[in-house]
Amino acid sequence: MAFNHLPAGVHDALAPLSVTPVTHSMSMANDQLPPEAGVHPAPRTVLDRLAAGPSRAARITHTEHLPPRPGRHAPWPEKIRPEVIEAIRAAGIERPWAHQALTAEHALRGESVVVATGTASGKSLAYLAPVLSTLLDGSEAPNGRGATALYLAPTKALAADQRRAVRTLAAPLGKGVRPAVYDGDTPVEEREWVRQYANYALTNPDMLHRSILPAHPRWASFLRALRYVVVDECHTYRGVFGSHVAQVLRRLRRVCARYGSSPVFLLASATASDPATAASRLTGLPVTGITEDASPRGELVFALWEPPLTELHGERGAPVRRTATAETADLLTDLTFQGVRTVAFVRSRRGAELIALIAQERLAAVDRSLPSRVAAYRGGYLPEERRALERSLHTGELLGLAATSALELGVDVAGLDAVLLSGYPGTRASLWQQAGRAGRTGRGALAVLIARDDPLDTYLVHHPESLFRRPVESTVLDPDNPYVLAPHLCAAAEELPLTESDLSLFGPEAMVVISQLEARRLLRRRAAAWHWTRRERAAELADIRGGGGRPVQIVEEGTGRLLGTVDAAAAHSTVHEGAVHLHQGRTYLVRHLDLDEAVALVEQADPPYSTTARDTTAISVLETTTEIPWGDARLCFGSVEVTNQVVSFLRRKLITGEVLGESKLDLPARTLRTRAVWWTVTEDQLDAARITPEALGGALHAAEHASIGMLPLFATCDRWDIGGVSVPLHPDTLLPTVFVYDGQPGGAGFAERAFHTAARWLGATREAIASCECDTGCPSCIQSPKCGNGNDPLDKRAAIRLLTHLLAGAPAPEDPEEAGSPEDGLEAPDAPEGPEGPWSPGGTPGRG
Repeated sequence: MAFNHLPAGVHDALAPLSVTPVTHSMSMANDQLPPEAGVHPAPRTVLDRLAAGPSRAARITHTEHLPPRPGRHAPWPEKIRPEVIEAIRAAGIERPWAHQALTAEHALRGESVVVATGTASGKSLAYLAPVLSTLLDGSEAPNGRGATALYLAPTKALAADQRRAVRTLAAPLGKGVRPAVYDGDTPVEEREWVRQYANYALTNPDMLHRSILPAHPRWASFLRALRYVVVDECHTYRGVFGSHVAQVLRRLRRVCARYGSSPVFLLASATASDPATAASRLTGLPVTGITEDASPRGELVFALWEPPLTELHGERGAPVRRTATAETADLLTDLTFQGVRTVAFVRSRRGAELIALIAQERLAAVDRSLPSRVAAYRGGYLPEERRALERSLHTGELLGLAATSALELGVDVAGLDAVLLSGYPGTRASLWQQAGRAGRTGRGALAVLIARDDPLDTYLVHHPESLFRRPVESTVLDPDNPYVLAPHLCAAAEELPLTESDLSLFGPEAMVVISQLEARRLLRRRAAAWHWTRRERAAELADIRGGGGRPVQIVEEGTGRLLGTVDAAAAHSTVHEGAVHLHQGRTYLVRHLDLDEAVALVEQADPPYSTTARDTTAISVLETTTEIPWGDARLCFGSVEVTNQVVSFLRRKLITGEVLGESKLDLPARTLRTRAVWWTVTEDQLDAARITPEALGGALHAAEHASIGMLPLFATCDRWDIGGVSVPLHPDTLLPTVFVYDGQPGGAGFAERAFHTAARWLGATREAIASCECDTGCPSCIQSPKCGNGNDPLDKRAAIRLLTHLLAGAPAPEDPEEAGSPEDGLEAPDAPEGPEGPWSPGGTPGRG
């Protein structure tokens, strides 16, 4: 049998809330109200108040103090127009920081550049100064639009925030700068104005892919004058999403060349490892990196916080910690009551809703005016709901916000004093990005990472050096992935017929993929070019967010009101029949999921339970690309086929976590061809590790769970980007085998990264299991909330012995300092091919 673990669609928020009385919280007397906005207490003072009492103080495992840093100025380049410099001064900025001036200098010389400095270091101004100056030059052309610029943001919220910032900064420049947002929320009547008159269009990669490039003749005058393309928060373009965006940018460069323009790319990134290489891979162009941060930084106090163990017991009697969701809600309540403006970042949509709801209820018991000052912010809200929340946050009307990463990226939320991170956000880059939301005007700030009850979070709060003494990760993306490349070649051929001279733009695999598309009659060669042959729009073939299909609409059954959407890939596990769905503090039950129509019908209800989906997985090896001996063991990397099916869901009491029952589901299986890392062990090794046949399944299963939990520390992935399977005797390897695979068609680069860092990755996995204080296994080490086998069997001690003997055979790196460096990647492998090649126009397979 196989023991399966797949990416969880929802996380800590679905775990039970603790019934432990909150006797350690701040005393909130009825006659004591929050201080007025504008009062900013020192971060150490705020933390001392939160930690008041012995119970709370014991939860802080480490406190890191980052001292303030002075800034270093430099003059603007001479080519920046005086009007722009005066506009910047009118905004209160007398002189730029050195990295801003250097970025502008490269841009004005026509060199693509990435500025990768800390949060709130002024990256926006670094690219806006040359952009505004160039747009002002272009406004003097006879047609009033001799130069244009295109801004790309990964989220609508960030684009909206940037439009506000540009309008404010450029107000003294009059009509010389005309910014406008062009996204899915833009009314039809405004879109034509943007195409014809705006000279600074703010959009996202999705609109560029689906709307602007397919309709490029309507954008001809804009594209002909395009001087700059700004790619903001470019570190978020990783994995399959980043690979898709890389191909979209190549299509943009190709269409621009058709109109005689060759725009300079200006990229902004959080601090990252080798940002110039990542930016070059994203754009396909040489890019200069600016990494020395010359901006001043306020004091940052960063606390690591581990919730306490409760008296409750989970599966198989395992000890259970108080959830990060409940703990974060307590801290948000206390901070809001103190008048400390706070954002709590949460991994799941449901978690954001729950934290806001709990905080509102607790504040209402003190003062009825306080609950309205806390809200949730997440993806899936309707446009008008998002805009209203953003306005309230900017005006200071809101004191506390529970947000998903929809608010993480660069949105300028001035005046925040504290950030709560409900669980490790998956990468160190995201950790610092979220922590940097507070103290953005140079004041001191507090950040608190609240650990979830899982292996990685538990490891990090007890190994602070992994967060504070290691550089951020390199960005992983693979534009040559045939599953990514094929639909973009089709889209490019529909935009303009493809010639052989175009293929070098799309990478070394383009000719191979073109031949496959031609053989399947998706493209047809006429004379010297390939043409798109179908009536449907080729751009519809690529879902660049990797959702595996169109979003599922969540509709209230009685009224027909649209509540929001959920990604197709998550629909099986989050809006199946019987699932509990939270929206704006209200609870709904899913009555019917129509996968064909992509609609989930819900009705308002108040069930005393939460729901958690469970699934099963089978895996087969298609091709072994690389194999390394680890003594008698083998470490392998290659292509696999994964079949996954959501089979049931659990109902758990909200308060105690007691399982009320399990209901079967009849959902279709989904097949995924992807890349995986796997390791095998021999019978002699099992004997040496004293692992009996009865203990083998539990040992492999436990090692698999823990290794999936630890991989985000070594690759820029989230836990739900990957999946795993462990098998005591796999039919393809004929040995006990543990697989960890990418959760996207064709792979995302994460399993490859795991292969190259395997010794450190599995070593940290062993340490995480061995150092956990439980006896037989718990969610902090080897249990998974999404396990399709109900976390049975698991054997903690056998897993430690197994990993110890496996690691004993690992080859020592030739240069320990370079072990696992970004340069050690494999050549782009050939994609696994079935009867119809690596990719099918019917849509990408569902992700496990």
